[in-house]
Amino acid sequence: MKKLPPAKIITIAAALAILLLGGTVASVRADDTTAAAPAATNAVSPAATPAVTKPARAPLTGAELYSMHCNRCHPERYPTERTAAQWKTIMLHMQIRASIPAKQSRLILQYLQENSGR
Repeated sequence: MKKLPPAKIITIAAALAILLLGGTVASVRADDTTAAAPAATNAVSPAATPAVTKPARAPLTGAELYSMHCNRCHPERYPTERTAAQWKTIMLHMQIRASIPAKQSRLILQYLQENSGR
């Protein structure tokens, strides 16, 4: 028996699929008013499953954001290592350098300044 090339096998398979699908579509008449029964599946309908809602998360604190962002590139510094004014200068620089969103940057700065001790 001669082996068929892959391109010919794909062509034959596609033609077979078209014939089979065409046959099922053609067997339903346009004037038929009865609805076809839905195909049986193992899937559960969305209406049968209860809605699952995610619990609301509390917003991240300045300390948590500080840990997340600053630990990416270097060890965390204690807030007491700098003055409130120094933290402001550092945060202006790091907000740009580390691509920290403005709102998060404000929370981090507030945390650092409140805990700077100076």
